[in-house]
Amino acid sequence: MKNIDAFELTSNLIKCPSVTPDEGGAITLLDNLLSQNGFECTRIERGGVSNLFARWGSGNNGRTFGFNGHTDVVPVGDIAAWSVDPFGAEVKDGFLYGRGATDMKSGVAAFVAAAIDFTSNTPPDGSVVITITGDEEGDAIDGTTAILDWMNENGQSMDHCLVGEPTSPNHMGEMMKIGRRGSLTAFITVQGVQGHSAYPHRANNPVSAMVQLMTALEEAALDDGTEHFDQSTLAITTIDVGNTATNVIPETCRATVNIRFNDAHSGQSLTGWLQNHLDAVSEKTKTRIQMNVKISGESFITPPGELSDLISQAVQEELGVTPEMSTTGGTSDARFVKNLCPVTEFGLVGKTMHAVDERVEIAQIHQLKSIYGRILKNYFA
Repeated sequence: MKNIDAFELTSNLIKCPSVTPDEGGAITLLDNLLSQNGFECTRIERGGVSNLFARWGSGNNGRTFGFNGHTDVVPVGDIAAWSVDPFGAEVKDGFLYGRGATDMKSGVAAFVAAAIDFTSNTPPDGSVVITITGDEEGDAIDGTTAILDWMNENGQSMDHCLVGEPTSPNHMGEMMKIGRRGSLTAFITVQGVQGHSAYPHRANNPVSAMVQLMTALEEAALDDGTEHFDQSTLAITTIDVGNTATNVIPETCRATVNIRFNDAHSGQSLTGWLQNHLDAVSEKTKTRIQMNVKISGESFITPPGELSDLISQAVQEELGVTPEMSTTGGTSDARFVKNLCPVTEFGLVGKTMHAVDERVEIAQIHQLKSIYGRILKNYFA
């Protein structure tokens, strides 16, 4: 009987210094392992990013279940603040330490190990697809989107997909993500008239106009939440003038605003909403206000149904708990996968992701592999 050790695989992946966009050996490691165990693998390279598509089964019979994840990690930050080597995969007190231990090399290792064991020991009437990217923590331009583009060009598909991101806040199995809020970032510039601070009437202060605009945006309620989502939020993340002189009214002021929005809005509708506020303040203050908008993802929801029931049943059978269905948190690559098939996220506890001394409880890696294995067993039953 095949029995891939998910803990050992996680350790080996952590030892790969795969800081976005460097592959660091992680994709190659998984490519070799999956190829050796009956998966047909394709490396998808785009924009200097390495991605992997792996399929077991022809895709011509039965259903196809997919897993999605990433092996790239965020930078370690101040290495002196770490108590261990960030890429050393050190074990202490039942925890495995290293960058990516939580987000999300353990999740990748768990679903790769579960998929190999399942297809080797109990070959299903269907297919299993694994998609792994090296560009999730960065701009995500050449990662999962590149894989999906390749799949479309080559007639590849999935019927359902599970993204193995860490989803539980505190305890293993407490939460799955059935959707995500959208994210919009607005870069705003107010241009006034520079002048001496002793003669403000001869100038037109862009800082005053920006303060009025930011106040108006913060005080305007976007919504009261929807059936599956909390209220949309708006956060001012920067206000910059770059003025070192205390006796000069500057000509220009810049600010950045980030909106995390639910399914009551779209990126386009919020762009219009912002523009209306800009126009109102511009007219009132006689300043010129410009805006550039970046939409990194629209909100989406996979309504409760077959996929969430499948995950919930597996978690109940393995852990005896029922996971909450949530749409909280930031964005993930599920926002891209949802264009192909129903998608839900489930993984381990994410308390230390992106943190100094990032770590995962070793027992959770084994639990997660068992849950993923149970999902596959029940899906193809």
